[in-house]
Amino acid sequence: MRDVAVVGFAQRQMAEFDGSPTCVELLVPLFAECYEQTGWTRRDIGFWCSGSSDYLAGRSFSFVQAVDAIGVIPPVNESHVEMDLAWAMYEAWLKIQTGEVDTALVYAFGKSSAGVLRRTLALQLDPYTMTPLWPDTVSLAGLQARAGIDAGVWDERAMAEVANRSLTDAEKNEYAIRKGGSSVEELLAKPMYADPLRKHDCAPVTDGAAALVLAAGDKARKVRDRPAWIGGISHYIDPMSMGTRDLTRAPSAARAAAAVDLDGVEVAELHAPFSHQELILRRELGLADDVRVNPSGGALTGNPMFSGGGIRVGEAAARIWSGETSKAVAHATSGPALQQNLLCVLGSTTEGTTN
Repeated sequence: MRDVAVVGFAQRQMAEFDGSPTCVELLVPLFAECYEQTGWTRRDIGFWCSGSSDYLAGRSFSFVQAVDAIGVIPPVNESHVEMDLAWAMYEAWLKIQTGEVDTALVYAFGKSSAGVLRRTLALQLDPYTMTPLWPDTVSLAGLQARAGIDAGVWDERAMAEVANRSLTDAEKNEYAIRKGGSSVEELLAKPMYADPLRKHDCAPVTDGAAALVLAAGDKARKVRDRPAWIGGISHYIDPMSMGTRDLTRAPSAARAAAAVDLDGVEVAELHAPFSHQELILRRELGLADDVRVNPSGGALTGNPMFSGGGIRVGEAAARIWSGETSKAVAHATSGPALQQNLLCVLGSTTEGTTN
């Protein structure tokens, strides 16, 4: 296996939707930031891969316009996935493993404000049995949260503790669009939004984009004194249907955790768009009590569609670059109620790298 590291990361999350820029306008400054971090130009990028969504954009081949931000003359080696940035990163990591390229820039974008997000995401459900009923994401998450409360797995206070910690940590994150913790009691006093969820239990609707830069071996070492080496990536999927799985669990997350080495992890950036989902993920990943979860504030403080999972990778990598941590795990999810789960282990050394 080739040693591959995350060596660049840029993001933009928008609190206001008025005059929201196009995907090209979102991406061009992010690419410029990645070039500045690495000292590269577009000619140094061996492979490009994007994460986007036709149903979110409301048009076919939504990635095509974004390619204009790259510049395709001379031609570039490009691919795209109908998924989060984390899955685009996975494809790029595999591309580098083939030996065909040594570097990659992956990016993703999403304008959630273009429609009613919680309704739009019903299009990712089973088209025969679920989508015709139009169950929205917040309502499905409410069912999941209620199932856990009724089963005694968690309670509203535990959910509020997650939200309060996230909002407090987000005060140090310049990119978070929701921040400022108060107290658990104050959060519990707020009105219900989708019982048993309150608004602070749900990720805010966010427009935004993000980009990650990957490099192999010595190319990574030339860019960073302390690259964030990818020690392992694992991805599993649970059934799509709500009636075929226990919503208080995420077996695919547990399987992903079993496939990588989480011993010694100090920081976990978990892509949990709802407060109770962090509680599920902590249990399924078997994280120790001393693991710091979502020091960036996590998805509860900003969750641009199709970038939120990749941002978790970037936030974890940044803490390795700075020397704040030596080993971290980043998590990304897609689909309803934690249906799909991807883990990426990052470390300050190449020791123990696996697939």
